[in-house]
Amino acid sequence: MLAQDDEEHPVPEELRPRFQALVAALVDGDFQLSNPVLEGITPIDKTAAQFVAGQVAAYGDTLIPLSDQVWQRSIYRWMDGYWEFLIDLSTTREPVSDLALHANLIGDESGRIDVWSVHVP
Repeated sequence: MLAQDDEEHPVPEELRPRFQALVAALVDGDFQLSNPVLEGITPIDKTAAQFVAGQVAAYGDTLIPLSDQVWQRSIYRWMDGYWEFLIDLSTTREPVSDLALHANLIGDESGRIDVWSVHVP
């Protein structure tokens, strides 16, 4: 059960595979998250996908699948109606980079994950 309080919490292990699949799509260059459509993850519109791709390119390093170390810093927080997730991304030079995936989860743990940005917070 995800906490509904004002604290930051580590990403539950049950949700990690969904974020790993999402990031794997980004690693493969599928910035719209639509090829194939990932279960429980909302595809990103073309404009937002271009922004995400631009942020990844501007970071100056290549994304790789999430390292186990990202879970030491990645968090979620209740935002009065949804949970917001901040997932640190891995790159070829940094197992835990400053570049982060920003996403919301509406509903419960099985709800849809909506990516709204990738950027350095």
